[in-house]
Amino acid sequence: MKSNFFVLMMFFAVATLSAQERVTVNPVDTGKALVNPGMGWTMHFYSNVPKNYGSKLEPVDTVDDFPGLSTVYLRIPWAYIEPEEGRFNWAILDTPAQRWIAKGKKIALRLTCSENWMKYATPEWVKNAGAKGSFYIYGKGPVKKSNSWDPYFDDSVFLAKLEKFLAAAAARYDGNPDVEFIDVGTYGMWGEGHTHGSIPQDSFEIKKLHIDLHLKHFRNTLLCISDDFAGHDNRSGKWPIVDYALSQGVTIRDDSILVQPPPRSWYHADMAQMFWPTLPVILEHQHYGPSVNNKAWSKELLLKSVEDYHASFMSIHWWPRILLNENRDVIDKINLRMGYRLMPVNVSWPAKIKVGQHFKVQWKWANKGVSPCYPGGYPALTLKDEKGGIVSVLSDESLDMKTLKTGALEKAPVFSHESEFVVGLVAPTTKAGKYDVYVSVGARDGTPRIALPLKDDDGQRRYQLGTIEIVK
Repeated sequence: MKSNFFVLMMFFAVATLSAQERVTVNPVDTGKALVNPGMGWTMHFYSNVPKNYGSKLEPVDTVDDFPGLSTVYLRIPWAYIEPEEGRFNWAILDTPAQRWIAKGKKIALRLTCSENWMKYATPEWVKNAGAKGSFYIYGKGPVKKSNSWDPYFDDSVFLAKLEKFLAAAAARYDGNPDVEFIDVGTYGMWGEGHTHGSIPQDSFEIKKLHIDLHLKHFRNTLLCISDDFAGHDNRSGKWPIVDYALSQGVTIRDDSILVQPPPRSWYHADMAQMFWPTLPVILEHQHYGPSVNNKAWSKELLLKSVEDYHASFMSIHWWPRILLNENRDVIDKINLRMGYRLMPVNVSWPAKIKVGQHFKVQWKWANKGVSPCYPGGYPALTLKDEKGGIVSVLSDESLDMKTLKTGALEKAPVFSHESEFVVGLVAPTTKAGKYDVYVSVGARDGTPRIALPLKDDDGQRRYQLGTIEIVK
């Protein structure tokens, strides 16, 4: 009896020990740039002038060597897209767009109505249809004749034609998963929301009218306005049109920083504080060449702007490889902070589990970026066999990554969470054996969506952490 009792106690001791054995992993950040939804570098393929800055790229060249490039930005006048009423040149947008979309990247759009370097940014046929407006000389105002014409931005004929154009554009691009954001670019010089250098038309009502037109037609795509809608150097803190945009879910972009030397490097970081807790903030720096020539360029300030604005996007506003080659060091630093950077700093699971029996996973997560993970995402473990086949997908809907708080550099808050999973309950058939454990973040169903800064990627944004044994 004593011997049997001893054996029985030893059995329970071994069983308890086995149940307590866990695998604990502390993953290390690889330092690599991430391309994720809702963040990244935006390359100006068109910067109003069509030849800037994609014209020197071969059709096969999508600048894959620029780390963190996620979006190609197409900013171009309405006149180039609808040169004749009802006849559209969509190829001017779709051709470069498809080059990047084929690489899993996205596009962003600004369609403008006012450019000081061309005569008719708003198509001439709109003027000929009766739209009121004026010629002007940039910086001097309206004149009888010049090489630049602008509409009155609240003229009824102009608005009627513009709305048809926006409706046509929305039919193609609203809700398109390959479109990251669209600027409200139909008001003001270069679409930046100011008219002080052309035909002064600065009113809340006109600005609201153009925001509302975009909201009417682009209901399923992120919209943004330039900070200059509030006034290009308005630091008063009183910005009614900005308040309105925010109330409608329209975000902000700064056009532009690093135009002037310090201490006038930017004006509206405080404005961004209204937006970044819920909406991604977009930063555009001055054309790199002029910024350098004006002694306004500073790598340190470029990095600081990402921190001050909690920026999710930063522009590539020059010939892309010149910007990259001369600024690679700060680009790499920005990539560690811009947007969100989800990191599982600790993951622990049982070394051995039983088919159909619940088990617990403890993990600690941090967002090492400057902004929330606005798209959201749920952590998952995936078990694979030696052939790479998926044996079990275990997703936890109770933790949404958008809830993770951000922090200062190297001081991201760590969030502890416990998940409960079960493998092979009823089906599919699960054999005993040892399996590889992968971590991912994505949809509720376990489909990976978000790149993590981890090694051992399976090519589908799952990252191997270790192994687990399954017993019957």
